Formats: sequence, C-alpha cells, structure tokens
Amino acid sequence: MTEPLFSEDDDEEFDRPRLAAHGPVRVRVPAKINLHLHVGAARPDGFHELTTVYHAIGLYDEITARRGDTLTLTMEGEGTGQLSLGEDNLVIRAARALAAETGHDAHARLHLKKQIPIAAGLAGGSADAAAALVACDQLWGTGLSRDDLAGIAATLGSDIPFLVLGGTALGTGRGELVSPILTGGHAWHWVLAVAEEGLSTPTVYKTFDELGAQSEAGTPDGLLAALRQKDPDVLAEHLANDLQAAALHLRPELRGVLDAGLDAGALAGLVSGSGPTVVFLAEDARHAALLAADLEATNCCRAVRTAVGPVPGARVL
Repeated sequence: MTEPLFSEDDDEEFDRPRLAAHGPVRVRVPAKINLHLHVGAARPDGFHELTTVYHAIGLYDEITARRGDTLTLTMEGEGTGQLSLGEDNLVIRAARALAAETGHDAHARLHLKKQIPIAAGLAGGSADAAAALVACDQLWGTGLSRDDLAGIAATLGSDIPFLVLGGTALGTGRGELVSPILTGGHAWHWVLAVAEEGLSTPTVYKTFDELGAQSEAGTPDGLLAALRQKDPDVLAEHLANDLQAAALHLRPELRGVLDAGLDAGALAGLVSGSGPTVVFLAEDARHAALLAADLEATNCCRAVRTAVGPVPGARVL
C-alpha cells in the first residue's frame, strides 16, 4: 500500500491545540535521502555550508512515550546493543530540549523501535530525535506548532528540523534551514541497498576536505524542475551528491553496489547523504520490486529495501 503523501492537511492537524495524553503516545518517523547535496566551504564553526534537497521516504522508526517519574530510553531492532541509551542519545537530548523550552519536567518513558539502519546516510538518529520531540509534545500537552518544534530541532542537529516536517524540502545553512517544496502529490519509488557497516558522517566530511573535492552538484534548479515534471527519467538525470566521492574513497566496494543496481535496470543510483547506503530510482512500484529482487540475488549488500516518497515527517499514530 502506498503511503499517504505530504499535504497541507497534515499541517492543520499537527498545529491544533493539544491536551496532555494520558495513555502512551506512538509516533512514526521516516528516513530521509538527499536528492541533491551541494557541499560548500567549511565554516568557522566546523560545519560546511550546504544546499540540499531532502526527501522523506517510507522507511520508519517508531517512538512510544509513556508517563514516568524520570526520563528513560529503551529500544529494540536495528542497532540494539550498539547505541548508547544515555544522556548523549539524541532522543534523550531532544526530550530535555523540549522540557527546557517549555518549562515542563523531563519525565517520560521512551521506547524506540528501530528499522532505519544506523550510520547509513538516512538520518536515523535525527529521525528518532524528531519523533521524540513530537511524542513528548503530545504526552506533555505542550502544544507547540510544527515550526516551534523545528526551531528546537535546529539546536540539536542539521537534519532534525526536516524530519519534523517531512515531504520534500530545500535545506540550506548547515541543512537546518528548511523550506518545503510542493511536489503535487507525485510518488517516487526507491530501492535502498543497505551496507554491512555504517560510515561516520564527520569522517566522510573530513575525507571530502582532504580530497580537495570541488562541488559537482551545483545548484538544485535542474532537480527542482525535474520534480515538477513528475517524470522519473528526467529526475534520474539530476540526482547529485558531492559526498559520494568521499564515501567511495572510504568504501571502494560501493562502486560495485552502484554498478549492480544500474546493471539491474535502475534509472539512476547514488550514495545517500554521507553513505554508505546506496539509493536507486525506479520507474514505479513494480519496477522497484523487480529491481530489489535482482539486487538481493547479487548479494552485494546486507539488505535491500523498497520505499516510496515523499511521506510526512514525524506523526502521531
């Protein structure tokens, strides 16, 4: 079943006044891919100036928030045993940031059900932080708007504001300044090749700098026009990621994954964000299913997933 696409109705529902929830609050949040990622010069704060087109896809994590006397986090699924569940976890940091902003006690029992691979270029950690903001806002009845939550999110990480919003959006600054892009309700179909091990985003950016790589992505104008045309063959010509060269330098085997997807009939392929997940564009749902089956048969990656986008950001179920 195709996921509902982002619409203005989602905004209206989200921004209605809310009362504190008595029972558990369950929030689903998507992964993101970058359809366009231009990396500029490093800034004095250590971040790079970015121009990116974010795209939320139907691969989800879930946060369940319950009332509690303290703030705790448990988890299951992808990354269990690998991720810290303490104060350095973005979920905990997000809950504390919301509490500090609203004057609410940071008391909640949070449980993360994780499907988005960690350190995969899909913003899984950022997604979880976005979900925590939405879940605790509902649990505590703090009644913040989506823009208010995105503002708090911007203090926590570059991708988090987008994952509060979802859909397709233009990101600038270090990625935290987000402007929604209306895509007319068209669904794009993707196949994800998930690598065996993750890649550190700071390491990828450091490698980008060390390689002295010049931006090849340029402006996103061509991609934005392609989105309006709603033709996957046209969109395929405009996907771009300046971090791909650095990711391939660190993981040369990803070239084989890219080749495998293109040989199997993908319209285009690129490394997602800082990698190492490789994303392929398909013509439609049937083509995506066939492409996924062919990729799985090559054993070129740990797992293969299909997803549709755009989808809404973090939402209460």
